[in-house]
Amino acid sequence: MKRHNILLQLLCMVFCISTHAQVMDLSGTWRFAIDRDDQGISAQWYLRTLNDNVHLPGSMITNGKGDPVDLNTPWIGSFFDQTFFKQDRYAPYRTRENFKIPYWLQPDNYYSGVAWYQRDIEIPQSWKKKSIHLFFERCHWESRVWIDGKEVGMQNALSAPQQYDLTDYLTPGKHTLSVRIDNAVRDIDPGENSHSISDHTQGNWNGIAGAMYLEAKGSSYYKQLHVFPQVENDSLTVKANVCNTTDKRRKVSLVFNLQGNETTQSFTLQPGDNQLEVTLALPKDVKTWNEFNPNLYTLSCSLQSGKEKLDNRDVTFGCRTWSVNNGRLSLNGTPVFLRGTLHCAAFPLTGYPATDKEEWMRELRICKQYGINHIRFHSWCPPEAAFQAADELGMYYMIECSSWANQSTTIGDGKPIDEFIRQEAERIVNAYGNHPSFCMMAYGNEPAGKHSNDYLTRFVTEWKKRDPRRLYTSAAGWPNLPVNDFLSDSNPRIQQWGAGVKSIINAQEPSTTYDWSEYTNKFNQPFISHEIGQWCVYPNFREIQKYTGVYKARNFEIFQESLKENGLIHLADSFLLASGKLQTLCYKADIEAALRTPNFGGFQLLGLNDFPGQGTALVGTLDVFWEEKGYVTAQEYSRFCNSLVPLARIPKLVFDNNETFTATVEVANFYRTLIRPKASWIIRNASGRILSQGCFDIARLDIGNCLPLGCISFDLDSIHEASQLKLEVSVNGRSNDWDFWVYPSQKQIWDESLLLTDTLDQRAIDRLQAGGKVLLSLKKGSLSKTMGGEVAVGFSSIFWNTAWTNGQAPHTLGILCDPSHPALRNFPTDYYSNYQWWDAMSHADAIHLSKLSKDIRPLVRVIDDWVTNRSLGLLFEVKVGNGKLLVSGIDFHQDMEHRPAARQLLYSLKQYMLSDNFQPSISLQPQLIHQLTQQ
Repeated sequence: MKRHNILLQLLCMVFCISTHAQVMDLSGTWRFAIDRDDQGISAQWYLRTLNDNVHLPGSMITNGKGDPVDLNTPWIGSFFDQTFFKQDRYAPYRTRENFKIPYWLQPDNYYSGVAWYQRDIEIPQSWKKKSIHLFFERCHWESRVWIDGKEVGMQNALSAPQQYDLTDYLTPGKHTLSVRIDNAVRDIDPGENSHSISDHTQGNWNGIAGAMYLEAKGSSYYKQLHVFPQVENDSLTVKANVCNTTDKRRKVSLVFNLQGNETTQSFTLQPGDNQLEVTLALPKDVKTWNEFNPNLYTLSCSLQSGKEKLDNRDVTFGCRTWSVNNGRLSLNGTPVFLRGTLHCAAFPLTGYPATDKEEWMRELRICKQYGINHIRFHSWCPPEAAFQAADELGMYYMIECSSWANQSTTIGDGKPIDEFIRQEAERIVNAYGNHPSFCMMAYGNEPAGKHSNDYLTRFVTEWKKRDPRRLYTSAAGWPNLPVNDFLSDSNPRIQQWGAGVKSIINAQEPSTTYDWSEYTNKFNQPFISHEIGQWCVYPNFREIQKYTGVYKARNFEIFQESLKENGLIHLADSFLLASGKLQTLCYKADIEAALRTPNFGGFQLLGLNDFPGQGTALVGTLDVFWEEKGYVTAQEYSRFCNSLVPLARIPKLVFDNNETFTATVEVANFYRTLIRPKASWIIRNASGRILSQGCFDIARLDIGNCLPLGCISFDLDSIHEASQLKLEVSVNGRSNDWDFWVYPSQKQIWDESLLLTDTLDQRAIDRLQAGGKVLLSLKKGSLSKTMGGEVAVGFSSIFWNTAWTNGQAPHTLGILCDPSHPALRNFPTDYYSNYQWWDAMSHADAIHLSKLSKDIRPLVRVIDDWVTNRSLGLLFEVKVGNGKLLVSGIDFHQDMEHRPAARQLLYSLKQYMLSDNFQPSISLQPQLIHQLTQQ
């Protein structure tokens, strides 16, 4: 039933484009054959009857064709991590019977090469003397077409329809249509990691998706129609390519109807293609298109010769104008901030892009709920339905021309990819250029090439001149060329490639004051920060059951089995939720820093949903299906990611109670001008009791960011015990909040009945043998590599994933603890990492507990990378001899006078050790403890 409904939608889409044409649907059963040795042309397979069958639209994988995957599968994509092929722990997954790869989602079957598709068609008598065209909405990849053994031609569009003129090959009656599709990368290499072809995301499928049909047109017809609204001039320019298939000149009329206003203009067509241009008047009350009011208009374009109607096309468009004013992005003269995410062509159920509007409406509505107004299509372009949905919902698209020319190729160096990109850009604009949601275009992602800058300068210059309906930049990521309308640059984000634990969020004490103006002020163009975030979360193993289509989460199965082997499977859900809370904190920091940056253009998250490949990059708040994982809702997320976001610049988040909390409050307002807005602030404690509050007297809030509301000052001397407080700021019902912590400032006095040491020396052993209590606090860096010293601990979540980044730090996903444990009674915390744990994680090593005993249950656990799933502890307790030992991977020795959170945590641990609650149940021998620091 669903397939039938999708077919109806596709046919409706066809008829909406051309209301005068006649269409023959080609979906259904096709004959099929695999051409492994590429002998079909020389052996004239187009003259034989193929003996297998498949259903189209679809792919070889959806039809169960191809080969089982194994070590010899010719994947398209980089392998930066080779451990799967070398390490013994992966040996069980390298067998043909149990093959599982950890780097991306896995299809049941795979094929790269040539396959043939064939069916019989019957042309009706009514199509005699008509122009007949073949249309494949999304074909992967290169197609060649034969009619009754005669070759028609070749098409190789990746991100636009492939179309053939069959007029000279078809007459009324029966014919055989043969299509040869080749999905192998040959002379044209878009880049092996391009999302248009790579197995990291979309997958290298062979087949045809979406609408597929024959179309009969009149003797003259519209080949292309482009509309250019100019709201400032109250005009609409129509550029038409009209094909006259006769061998004679003919007079025609172009009749346009816009909201009941009809305009007719006559032309004389020459044989062949004719480029025509007409300027129409827009309605006086025309409404512009944007994210809040996506107003659409339909222009009916009729082509007539006398009383004969030759063709009729309806073009849907929106009246909108993009510009750059004073270094800021503007839409219809109003400043815009792009809150974007990437769409990386992951469609695990089918393995190819969705071509039904219903699915795109679902995805875009979810994005809107999370405050997203912009989507960047990384090295690919979506089908027509995606644009239709975005037009209606008011989503701003950045489109790329199917290439990430890096790793396996370059651009600008005279390779075939150079011309392919030029052609692909033309095909994309011809297919989707009228859509108001098509707002930005770039060649593709992160280019390489000695002459790439020159090539991209020409690319941008040409398109800015040819089609001013959108903004252009050279590429996503780099280079920052003077010709670019805007800059896509990764420098304005928290975590840079290779930064490890030296990034702001890991190396600097928590604050909310930083922005990117020091860097962006060096340039005149607006910035859209490139691929911000990339913060990971632990896998959700409950997600495995969702993979009911052609792709399976075999990578998740590997990680799940590893967790089980390490005796931690009972913690899977807890790891997900705790790491998810930290991930959300990191994304909040990244997004707010962008919103705090003066005149900033926006950001592109990587991402709102998971990226399934490149080592398995679980960077999404949502899974690959755009569904929640359970630790943050759209309502919570959109508090800091929205068109109107209150912001607070807070110099520090951890205080002694003899200090004063201060915050400079501002707002990023890209919603609308607000007159006398209601703006207020409130500080509460963990139980919700109000400690302080106030209002801001604001006459007007214009469109923009860094709009000042006022300052907050709150003396903390009334806070007498360790407390987690919350500042909440609200503007016209939109609220945002920040946690901060206050600790008593009294001098900490160590109890002599407890021994604090950084090594289990003889003094410590004697104390334990005598029944004493010892706190072993390891100095940062003293833990041996075999006992966990090789684990790079940081405050933040893992960046992208350790497999693709060659082990970049950090290697951990925050902490997991029981907040009600008596050891933490004087250190207020939730079960996950928040900023009060920054100090501990910045001065700690994670202890590999399994090397001591698999029975140890730590007081505070460190969540390991899902690839290794080690049992890591930050704090644990054991019995040694007659005594009790608390072991800390946190350094409580160095610079304690400047570490209020460390002092408070140490105090809480001291009180616990002095209490009757300190009753370790696991016994260890001293020699095992010695191993912690043996290098």
